[in-house]
Amino acid sequence: ADGGKLLVVPMAGSHWLSMQQVVEKLSERGHEVVVVAPEEGWHLQTTQAYTVKTYPVSQTPEELESAF
Repeated sequence: ADGGKLLVVPMAGSHWLSMQQVVEKLSERGHEVVVVAPEEGWHLQTTQAYTVKTYPVSQTPEELESAF
């Protein structure tokens, strides 16, 4: 199968830890992966397996956590 393009939007840090392995395997199989995360509270870095794009948020990580 040909690799496709995937957009990943993780919702919480612990969720990302398990998703990261899946994303890396998909990349190994030829998929182009972009991970989207808020600027605040996430410390994801672009790797060979995926690209990270951040977006600005007006809330602090604590405000976001209490909203969830």
